[in-house]
Amino acid sequence: MPIYEYLCNDCHSRYEKLVMSNGSPIACPKCGSRKSTLQFSTFSTAGNGSSSSTASASDSFSSSSGPSCNRPGGCGCH
Repeated sequence: MPIYEYLCNDCHSRYEKLVMSNGSPIACPKCGSRKSTLQFSTFSTAGNGSSSSTASASDSFSSSSGPSCNRPGGCGCH
């Protein structure tokens, strides 16, 4: 059961829905419209991409990415 992201064609709000089957109607939670566009989703994975590294996880994070960001190289959230 995948989670899909939608954009409402009427009120332009973005929302996610857990889709039980392909035939289920999807309605916007904000305005109730059934006119929506399926959006491309982004995802992330954990890990540094190398299994041979001896550095600890805290050593691989960039200190320039901000105090609350734990992603290498920053994530653009600040």
